Parts: sequence; C-alpha cells; structure tokens
Amino acid sequence: MSKILEILTPEGLPPLAERPGVSFIMPVLNEAEHIAKAITTILAQDYDGDKEIVLALGPSTDDTNRIIADMAAQDSRIQTVDNPQAATPIGLNLAIAATHHPVIIRVDAHSGLGTDYTKQAIDTLRRTKAANCGGLMLARGRTSFQKAVARAYMSPVGLGGPAYHSGDEAGEAESAYLGVYRREVFTHLGGFDEGIKRGQDWELNLRIRTSGGRIWFNPDMEVTYWPRDSWSKIAQQFWATGIWRAELIRRYGSQNSIRYFAPPVLVLGMGASVIEALLQMTGTTRTWPKFLRRFTSLVHVPSLGYVSGILATASAAKDCGRRERAWFGLILPTMHLCWGAGFLRGLITGAGSTKDGSR
Repeated sequence: MSKILEILTPEGLPPLAERPGVSFIMPVLNEAEHIAKAITTILAQDYDGDKEIVLALGPSTDDTNRIIADMAAQDSRIQTVDNPQAATPIGLNLAIAATHHPVIIRVDAHSGLGTDYTKQAIDTLRRTKAANCGGLMLARGRTSFQKAVARAYMSPVGLGGPAYHSGDEAGEAESAYLGVYRREVFTHLGGFDEGIKRGQDWELNLRIRTSGGRIWFNPDMEVTYWPRDSWSKIAQQFWATGIWRAELIRRYGSQNSIRYFAPPVLVLGMGASVIEALLQMTGTTRTWPKFLRRFTSLVHVPSLGYVSGILATASAAKDCGRRERAWFGLILPTMHLCWGAGFLRGLITGAGSTKDGSR
C-alpha cells in the first residue's frame, strides 16, 4: 500500500481533537419545500464545536436559492457556492473546497438530522478510527403516498440490502448513507468522481476501503429522509439509479454486490412472461409441440410468485390505511421494475449523461 494512502487506515489517521470543527456540505436544486427545515436541523445540532454549512447551489427554478439567501443573511455560518451544472458530485466537490474543518458531513435537502447526530458521528469516528461513518436512514412521509414510499424504503422487500435501510447492528460497512468523513479522505483521494452522477458515494467508499480505510455503520446516528412525493418522480429516480448502478457494474465488476442483479432478472422474467402470454392469447403456441408448450408456460411461475409476494406484503402492512396500503403495493414493483429496467439499459449503453429527472 502506498505510504500516501496509509494515512486513511485506522492506524494511520491522526487523532481527532476533543471537539473538532465540522463542515456540512449539501448540493441543492429545486428544494424549496424542504431546504429551510434541512438547514434548521443542522443549525440545531447539539454540538459545541465550530460549525459551518456550505451549500452548492444549482440553477433552481423555484424559490430554493432565495430561501437560502435569506437564511444566510441571518447566520454567517451558512455559505454558498455556485454549481451551474447542477451535478451532484461537482457540487459536493465545490462545497468541500470551500470548507475549513477536519470533519466533513454530507447532508441532503430531503433529510433532517437528529439533534445528537454530529456528536454521535464524532464519537464514532474517534472510537472506531473510521475514515467515514454513517447512520440509519429513517424514511418518513406526510401524505398517504409519501408514507407508502417511506414504508417501501424501509422494507426488506423494498430496497433491502444496505444496513442503513434495514437497521442492522453497528459494524464495518460497504458504504454509508450520506457520510461523515475525515478531511484526509478528500486530501488524499481527491474527492468525488465527477463523472458519476449517481452512486458517487459508493465509488468513493470503495476507494476508501481499497486504501485500507474503514467505513462504519452506527444505527444510533439517525437521519429522517423525506422521499419524492409523486409516482412519476419515484419512477424517474429509480430509473436513473438503476442506470448508474449498471455503469458502476461496468466499471468495477465483481466489487459490486450480487444483490444488484435481482431487479434486472425480475424485469427479464416479467418480460418473458408477458411475451408468452401474448403468444398464448394469439394462438401462436397451439402449433408448438405439447412438451414445448408446457415448458414455456413455466415462465409464468416466477412472475405469478412475485405478484403474489407483493400482494401478500402489501396486505400484511401494519398501522396504515387503505390508501397507504394500496400505494405501498404499487410502489414496490415501481421501484423494482424501474430500477431493473434502468439497469438493463445502462448495462447495454452505459450511463452517458443520464441525470435524475425527479428534481
């Protein structure tokens, strides 16, 4: 391992001060509904160390930038940088370049930090000697639709996989939600990859782990997350996410988890089932040998099993009304199929300049 990168290992990272200053970074675009609350939760952190907030402002078409300007005029800890390309990794790097403190905390306009989040994060970095740590994403909603999306986010049948969705025990992790980074990460690894429009946090965490650094999950670090508030936005979000995950598969192959292949396999299976059904309805399969007709009919079994599983999951949902339960039953396959279809598209063509059109 290069001596330059050894500093990111638990043994190589210098000790943190008792109350190190923290810099919060956030790329922002069209977040008028959420931005004031997100900033307020940062300012309300129960932490005695110095704090600064650097917001990378995209060319919003709503009142986002005006709201931020008003808040910045009242609190000097709020700073802004321009992000005319509205690209998340570029905005993150611009914000990082404007920060000054040894700990850098990524935040999101759709998120709200628990009051002790920063204190918990600093304690976690110090105790585990991690280069990056993160906590539990608690998805929440206000409307029946948004509550259903939040339920899908937190359900093992929905997103599943990462500990920060399901709330596993504390320990080393593949990646972290948002992330609380030691500045040494950016000094020695060069920041986020600006060519990766989605999933850039996973790629940075891969570089950290490859360099011997530690990523730590602490479920006591809680972040409230407010999902997109319409079906079309959810579909667009997961389509773009699937495309970019396929791009990461193309670039990093086996370093990705095998779980990422489940949604595209589902899409292929559902597509085959639809084609088989059309052939059956048009009478095309009647001319086929009997054994072949029986064999190809088996393609319906996995699809029917999936549909039955979704209906059973939605029916078993507790503490929700009919509207939320119905939306939950629709959101689950929307996430799976849009993500899977995007993955297949990205696997064939690459991500190119694909952006998340849900903002």
